[in-house]
Amino acid sequence: MNTTNLVLASGSRYRQYLLEKLHLPFVACAADIDESPRPGEQPEQLATRLAREKALALCEQYPHSLIIGSDQVAVLHGRQLTKPGSRTACMEQLQAAAGQAVDFYTGISLIDSASGECHGDMDRCTVCFRPLSKRQISRYVDLEKPYDCAGGFKSEGLGIALFERIAGDDPNALVGLPLIKLVSLLEKFNVQVL
Repeated sequence: MNTTNLVLASGSRYRQYLLEKLHLPFVACAADIDESPRPGEQPEQLATRLAREKALALCEQYPHSLIIGSDQVAVLHGRQLTKPGSRTACMEQLQAAAGQAVDFYTGISLIDSASGECHGDMDRCTVCFRPLSKRQISRYVDLEKPYDCAGGFKSEGLGIALFERIAGDDPNALVGLPLIKLVSLLEKFNVQVL
């Protein structure tokens, strides 16, 4: 497979930045899918399904390509966290997460649009938040404005100051694209990063 036919099924600038780390040429295109959870669908199932559906959604538009789909679901005490979208919602999410552990499930799929061959994987990362005052959260939110980030923070930026620790295999997964798993998936299609 020619790596110039690598497609990232995402409009996320964060995922694009991460994929650039691998020094592979790619194009990015947002996949228009319904991201609503199905009744009774667990976070791991949701992240896996959405990653696959995002990649599948671009197969017709990008024939003869390897298409990467990725999706992340954040969970606090069994409740799914979303991209807050506003300062108020961001403050509320971070106040709920303060002193707690939040699980992030990041699904990844890689599909050969010509053959239909598909491989996928899942990364789980747990973030333990520091106890945080309303003033600390307010200062953080005003500085980074992470309204478009699941959980309401940017771990690649000042958001790291919100955490006591991170437990997981790949710090990139927390940003939205598990690169360690992606490298292994690319190798299944004979694409060598190094």
